[in-house]
Amino acid sequence: MAIRNFLSSREESCKRLVELLGRRFEYVSVLGCDVTTKNVVVNRRTSRVDADTDSDRGFVVKMSGGRAFYEYSTDDISGDIVALADRILSEATAADSLDDSMIHSRPVADDPLVKSFERENDFDKFSDSQMLDCCNKIKDDIISKSENVVNAAVMLRLLDVNKIFVSKNRLLEQAYTWVNGIMVVNYREGEKMVSAREGDCSHLLGEVMNALPDKAEKLVAKARKLADAKPVAPGIYDVITDPSVTGLLAHEAFGHGVEMDMFVKDRALAASYMGKYVASPICNMRDGAASTLSVASYFFDDDGVLAHDTQIIKDGILVSGISDLVSAGELGTEPTGNGRRQDHTRKAYSRMTNTFFESGKDKLEDMIASIKHGYMIFETNNGMEDPKNWAIQCVAEYGIEIIDGKLTDNYVSPVVMSGYVPDVLKSISMISDAFKVEGAGMCGKGHKEWVRVSDGGPALKLRVKLG
Repeated sequence: MAIRNFLSSREESCKRLVELLGRRFEYVSVLGCDVTTKNVVVNRRTSRVDADTDSDRGFVVKMSGGRAFYEYSTDDISGDIVALADRILSEATAADSLDDSMIHSRPVADDPLVKSFERENDFDKFSDSQMLDCCNKIKDDIISKSENVVNAAVMLRLLDVNKIFVSKNRLLEQAYTWVNGIMVVNYREGEKMVSAREGDCSHLLGEVMNALPDKAEKLVAKARKLADAKPVAPGIYDVITDPSVTGLLAHEAFGHGVEMDMFVKDRALAASYMGKYVASPICNMRDGAASTLSVASYFFDDDGVLAHDTQIIKDGILVSGISDLVSAGELGTEPTGNGRRQDHTRKAYSRMTNTFFESGKDKLEDMIASIKHGYMIFETNNGMEDPKNWAIQCVAEYGIEIIDGKLTDNYVSPVVMSGYVPDVLKSISMISDAFKVEGAGMCGKGHKEWVRVSDGGPALKLRVKLG
């Protein structure tokens, strides 16, 4: 899979624009985006193929004269490039409301690099009709497994990313794909209706289409258990998190909290805890597009910085945040390859990519055996955090009660885990040797600026409030 023709045909125009704007600005770059998405969705009543919300095609020009950054977005770069450059220069002025103390930046490193990155993919091997047929067969199989199944939905979410980055000394290209397969069942028992989900993900569509059918039986069995689930009695418990909930904890506890544009704005308590213990000494946590392979794994970010693998927590100590080009310049640090845009019309922010706890040395069966009474909780639902005060709330789909070191057949749902971030992380006493990272959804910066992220890690044993 090479860079699509739309971007390759604009490469020379991008270079020319950089050259013209470079006569006034010390630093100029152009990011070209050609992102296509596809959703293949079937349920008992309907089927459809449509685009997801993060399809994007266009360009963003970034400039710096040593005092400030300026950005200009356009749907295309072609035709009269001199006229385009003149128009950009005429509009690249600071607002009157900004004084000199508010406008500053540092020189941008532009080390020479010409490289094309490409990940194996198989999207062109499958037609829409083949994908619909696969989803329909899985849907029918799910429905056939129980008369209590009211409906079943099967979805394939395809992401196909092509980007170029051009500056005076750099020409970067990247092409990669990702697919998330999701199955959801609506299950009724008496007056109670519950939903359950299963899924799979890969950069290869064929792998996901082959894996999903084998999970149908597990999906319906889970729904049957959730139909009998009771609310958890509020209290403080010994808890084991599955990798999904571990990832939610990483994402909410020290994901948004270490996005360093929040340091610049003095909106993150983490800035004052660098070099201090914030978690159990057995805890290590990372973020980075190069840290693992998932939906948030790219080769360079939207600032043209190569993907990183950033250690955030090392042996319980907070050692680093994650940054985009601008926030790193403001703080006098090196950018970590976390500059991401929702699309070419939005600015780049410091954003998470793959955020996870590293695996430990404990066996899951030993972790369960160590608990007299508590719960193992499963499957991320949603979460929220307050980077300024470090309060956290994580919601899991369900938990299974542990009594005398053994998992029982007692399910609770839903499960809300809450507390003060350092207290929660410092209570971690065991970490499993297993490891899993996944992501199927979107993460916003506040209520907007959506990008795809993943998270996960091993199972953790901790002590926390459930409700």
